[in-house]
Amino acid sequence: MFKAELMERAAVFRSAEDDPTRKLESCPALVLNADYTPLSYYPLSLWPWQTAIKAVFLERVDIVASYDRAVHSQSLDMKVPSVIALRQYVKPNQFPAFTRFNLFLRDRFACQYCGSEKDLTYDHVVPRRLGGKTTWENIATACAPCNMKKGGRTPQQANMQLQYKPIKPTSWQLQQQGKSFPPNYLHETWRDWLYWDIELEE
Repeated sequence: MFKAELMERAAVFRSAEDDPTRKLESCPALVLNADYTPLSYYPLSLWPWQTAIKAVFLERVDIVASYDRAVHSQSLDMKVPSVIALRQYVKPNQFPAFTRFNLFLRDRFACQYCGSEKDLTYDHVVPRRLGGKTTWENIATACAPCNMKKGGRTPQQANMQLQYKPIKPTSWQLQQQGKSFPPNYLHETWRDWLYWDIELEE
């Protein structure tokens, strides 16, 4: 059984049966690195159809799969790529940018005190008034009620328990987290390239 069963249910896979009548703006290409893994999981690496076709003609990518939707011109008649792979490998940055979104992704979009997924903000574990800094290691995702309850105290002073100690994640760690939060648009031709490396359970 796939560990991604929940992810499969959350993801809305669009059937290829609708491809011939699909609007072009609804035909993004999934971009794979040269090793045929997604260039990025979260946000998912997608290019508009125009960018994908241009990259094909500039011989920067190979077409892995296509929509049944085609584009036509006097000199062109081709299917719109749905999956493309870069010909040259792009080495990802080791560490992600320190942003609110990446912080929430690290913490799985849940309050690190109570587990709530609503009204998310962020909390200085060691308050700034006590010398706490705005760094990966001192910021945790918190819901607004927990943030208010904790106030300008440490978790120990507020008698509140952190679920996980804040860490500075690597880009690889965030990509792994991103696999659990699929976008609301996934074309069926992308399935093999998104989930091929998920472990199987007996």
